[in-house]
Amino acid sequence: MKIASLFSGGKDSVYATYLVQKEEHSIECLVSVFSENKESYMFHTPSVEKVVNQAEVMGIPLVIEKTKGEKEIELEDLERVLLKVKEEYGVEGIVTGAIQSVYQASRIQKICDKLGLKCLNPLWQRDEAEYLDELLRENFKVILVGVFAYPFDESWLGREINEEFIKEINLLNEKYKIHVAGEGGEFETFVLNCPMYSKELKVIDKKVLREGDYSFRLEIEVE
Repeated sequence: MKIASLFSGGKDSVYATYLVQKEEHSIECLVSVFSENKESYMFHTPSVEKVVNQAEVMGIPLVIEKTKGEKEIELEDLERVLLKVKEEYGVEGIVTGAIQSVYQASRIQKICDKLGLKCLNPLWQRDEAEYLDELLRENFKVILVGVFAYPFDESWLGREINEEFIKEINLLNEKYKIHVAGEGGEFETFVLNCPMYSKELKVIDKKVLREGDYSFRLEIEVE
């Protein structure tokens, strides 16, 4: 099946794309939505512009749509770009990295139904702890580019998801109910390397943006 991937550059969208490609579907293009609203209900925002670099090392065309990020209205922008890739790339389905967000999954499903596209959610309802272990086994190099909950601070930015991280995040889950894979919006990620890349991306510059007592973003430059 010809597929377009809803692509943010974070672990979930990249890994979902990887799983669908392993099933021998053809990834015709990546679709990224750049939101002006950093608090978008639908779209990942930290360092999202760097999907351009990821698409390059994946060798897959990238289609970018911009939105003001207004709740519900941003769905019209998503529908418009999905119709565009259906017409231009002949895609028959959309893959998402949704794990637990009913809000996101239901709205994407509704758009796909309207456009006659199949919606693939290979991570849906996955056990979060097992999922992180699987990322390591599959040689995904993932860093944090945003933290948005107590007790996170800026020291977590740029940290790689590795065995030490998994131990610590499990402790935070036990103590503070932090979702192990960040599904409560507690953290956002960026994939520096995975089996789909022709080479690993390197962080060559970074800037920390503080938005609140426990809210920090990392804007990165990669090559």
